[in-house]
Amino acid sequence: MNLQRLLLILGLELGVATGFAAGDAPADYRPEAQRLTLAATNSVFGFSRLATMCDTFGPRFTGSKNLEDAIDWCLAEMKKDGFQNVRGEEVIVPRWVRGSESVELLSPRRRELPMLGLGGSVGTPAGGITAEVLVVSGFDDLKKRAAEAKGKIVLFNVPFTEYRETVIVRTQGAIHAARAGAVASLIRSVGPFSMQTPHTGGMSYANGVKQIPHAALSLEDANMLTRMAARGDTIRVRLKMEARTLPDGISRNVIAEIPGREKPEEIVIVSGHIDSWDVGQGAMDDGGGCLAAWEAARLMLKLGLQPRRTVRVVLWTNEENGIRGALQYAKRHEAALARHTLAIESDSGVFQPTGFGFLGSGRGMEIIRGVGKLLDPIGAGKIAKGCRGADVLKLVRGGVPVMHLEVDREKYFWFHHTDADTIDKLDQGEFNRCVAAMAVMAYVIADLPETLPR
Repeated sequence: MNLQRLLLILGLELGVATGFAAGDAPADYRPEAQRLTLAATNSVFGFSRLATMCDTFGPRFTGSKNLEDAIDWCLAEMKKDGFQNVRGEEVIVPRWVRGSESVELLSPRRRELPMLGLGGSVGTPAGGITAEVLVVSGFDDLKKRAAEAKGKIVLFNVPFTEYRETVIVRTQGAIHAARAGAVASLIRSVGPFSMQTPHTGGMSYANGVKQIPHAALSLEDANMLTRMAARGDTIRVRLKMEARTLPDGISRNVIAEIPGREKPEEIVIVSGHIDSWDVGQGAMDDGGGCLAAWEAARLMLKLGLQPRRTVRVVLWTNEENGIRGALQYAKRHEAALARHTLAIESDSGVFQPTGFGFLGSGRGMEIIRGVGKLLDPIGAGKIAKGCRGADVLKLVRGGVPVMHLEVDREKYFWFHHTDADTIDKLDQGEFNRCVAAMAVMAYVIADLPETLPR
């Protein structure tokens, strides 16, 4: 969309865009929304910075040098941008190390199967585990066939439906398999699409249940083994994993601020999580969310927009396998949470934004929906109830209203937690509209004469 066209849309459509009920927003925020939107949608800076981070540091897994080097870089760049109170707040984090790993199909034919161990899994003995594979369609199927599972490797081939519904096979699969007497468990990766790209992610064990190795295969190979089993073939594989858990270490939440001009003690957070899994580049999950939040605030600085309240950029550490960053932030800032006006998170990819999900008071929802109308020209004005931001949800106990940036997630789980989560999967225009949505929402809420009602 060219500059003249966007100006025309903003000028024509934002005339009724504030849409607040009487008393909510006496100020007219059309000019600021227009300036932020134009600056974001005509910029190459934020996306270029995201590419630099992804290419320079690669995946940023908790406990890794990559993550801590990336954090150092973020802090240095934020200082160059002119943010104040730039700092890394220490967080005690878990450390899981993947090590070398493989799955080799031995019969009915030989083939190396692409795989990824699941975060938190134990490893195998040095020589691996060689066993027959029992293919099941889910937990109920395993329960019916439990007598067949002893001494075998169970493969759960559960088709992807919706992430929160399907992911249970990843988080709980090793527990169910171990209870049935299996020596290891494998899953069909949790995602709707694959090009021999297995998905990793966190998993769990249960007290009193033997801990067995747990890993993911690609969709293609899980389906191949299922067909083999249906033909009556005996399937044998050798699983090798060096996975291990080390003592806790130290990471940092990244924090930078634009102090409020009138109410600096009141805070609006814009955020994403700086850690990623140890594959790909973490471009989509969640480098893009981090840079969108960061760039949203940077544009306020660039345009000389200093809102009444403080805008605080937070890049959370350890979202992927512990959410320790958010938990320890809530504890460290417990006394100040009463003065946190709103916390916004982007962690669904930086595809075309459609709006936000909001969790807060009814009166707060009315105001948020009014602000959302300022984003209708870029298709990001829809406001729904509820919040999926894993980090900001940890602030709810402190009474903080929270929200997540909603985007078109059609392809999000194609690349989620895989080696294919790389910068080329993202579109600069879509990223820029995510920046615009976060910038307008954060600025207006931070600048309203009245604090967002709780």
